[in-house]
Amino acid sequence: MADRIKQLVSHLSGTVMTAELWQDVPLAPPDSIFQLTAAYKADTFKDKVNLGVGAYRDNDNKPWVLPVVKKATAILLNDESLDHEYLPITGLAEFTTAAAKLILGADSPAIKEGRVVSVQTISGTGANHLGALFLSKFYKWNGPARVYLSNPTWGKPFNYIPSNILGTEGRSANHHAIFRNVGIEPVEYAYYDPKTIGLDFNGFIDALKGAPERSVFLLHACAHNPTGVDPTPEQWKAIAEVIASKKHYTFFDCAYQGFASGDLDKDAWAVRLFVELGLPLLVCQSFAKNAGLYGERVGALHVVSPNTETANRVKSQLSVLQRSEISNPPSHGARLVSLILNDAGLFEEWKRDIQTMAGRIIEMRRELHRLLTEKLQTPGNWDHIVNQIGMFRYARA
Repeated sequence: MADRIKQLVSHLSGTVMTAELWQDVPLAPPDSIFQLTAAYKADTFKDKVNLGVGAYRDNDNKPWVLPVVKKATAILLNDESLDHEYLPITGLAEFTTAAAKLILGADSPAIKEGRVVSVQTISGTGANHLGALFLSKFYKWNGPARVYLSNPTWGKPFNYIPSNILGTEGRSANHHAIFRNVGIEPVEYAYYDPKTIGLDFNGFIDALKGAPERSVFLLHACAHNPTGVDPTPEQWKAIAEVIASKKHYTFFDCAYQGFASGDLDKDAWAVRLFVELGLPLLVCQSFAKNAGLYGERVGALHVVSPNTETANRVKSQLSVLQRSEISNPPSHGARLVSLILNDAGLFEEWKRDIQTMAGRIIEMRRELHRLLTEKLQTPGNWDHIVNQIGMFRYARA
């Protein structure tokens, strides 16, 4: 009988069943960042350095497990009350509540007034996706569904990497792909100025002014990826003023709070300014970098609503979307971060660990700048190395 079925399937596969066997599915190019990582691991050169994936490494080029994370892990391992049951659809409440306070501020008026909806997500990528999906279904677009993304942004084609490594169409599938996958078309706005190797502030402002009212703009809260170029506080205020006048919606992506400057509050300044001004927004938050929990995929989406009734409506729909996609978020990473955020002693230790990472990156920038300018006397201006912030150095024509 089995042989007869195989013969039948073989006969049909050349005719009627062709469409169901996926022969026409196009071959997608590999992800540029992770293919570069694979090439790095396969390379036998002893002095190799991986400048692809955005992950912190210590002086021995090894991943660094934060001491506070080790301590929190030991506490969880010895907690007999823990089990492996499902979390609620919107995640671990102790985590999402503490995460909201971390990014918005413990004294945030939006939190005090019950206007913040927080959902645990699959790191920052999941937060971006859930936020984009929510907008695709419920935002009242002024014209076609479009999102304005900075040029460049997370997921810009890495066409300067050799084609023999990536192929001719290597691309990181992040901001652009996330929005396209939910039917929102990305539109780029001016951000990076190759002449100054800094912010194209005038171009940015012009884009905000020129976009139709109630457009959606994705802004990087700190340590812009991939340029490391951030607006100054005064520039942020000017940006907020235009956004308010044009009634735009702000889609904040915050992957580097604390990791950028070493100061959690300083790196959340722009987000808190927008909330204080009453601007409509959501925030995507990740604990991959600042807690070194890359593989645990710990993140959150926070939607700031105008009132509690609206917040309840938003939460109900985010629950429906989450349920249909991942059902329930994973518990271990969220429990680790929740423990660190809610325990005063662990929280202070975490802040010291963050300062260790951020401080080392800042010092490495200074040392690279010194070597290029003083020791090697390399032609050109290398000030962008110390002017930019975070783990990225960007200088492209």
